[in-house]
Amino acid sequence: MIFSRNPARGSRVLNGLALLGITGVLGMAFAWQFIYDELPCPLCLLQRVAFILAGVGFLLNMRVGPSPMHYGMSIAASLGGMVASGRQVLLHIAPDDPGYGTPFMGLHFYTWAFIAFVAIIVFCVVMQSADRKWGDSMLKKPVSALGIVVMALFFIMTLANVGSTTLECGFGPCPDNPDSYLWLPSRAAP
Repeated sequence: MIFSRNPARGSRVLNGLALLGITGVLGMAFAWQFIYDELPCPLCLLQRVAFILAGVGFLLNMRVGPSPMHYGMSIAASLGGMVASGRQVLLHIAPDDPGYGTPFMGLHFYTWAFIAFVAIIVFCVVMQSADRKWGDSMLKKPVSALGIVVMALFFIMTLANVGSTTLECGFGPCPDNPDSYLWLPSRAAP
């Protein structure tokens, strides 16, 4: 088992993989909005914020050591994300409703988000039962180069999502069904 030889390193690796997964989710959603020209709705943006907050819990576990408080932060963020994504699923559950956005592998992103939030909660519960707080000794050990890359990618995806949201909504409320960026020139219709 990954915890048998070096429990602190095993925890860092698993938290790093979880953070990499969240970074991948944020990157996929970010790329999708530009590739398919589909702006995220307010509920989509709330889900992205929940992913970012869950990622911060894993990032803290990697940097300062595993803590029930960090896992609790990821669980709380995931519960909030489940509310937002569950609400969106329920908005589009009617038989002839096409849903919002283009489906990915047969499901809309908000359905995938709900599944991902459940997976994050399960991961945190398992890690809390297998992990121990390693205290300040984690601070004395440097984070690996790969860990630093994962953390940097997470920060870059977070900044990219914050930037695109600002371009879409400005500093006010986002439109319910966005069709253009507020702060970018709109494309002329053919």
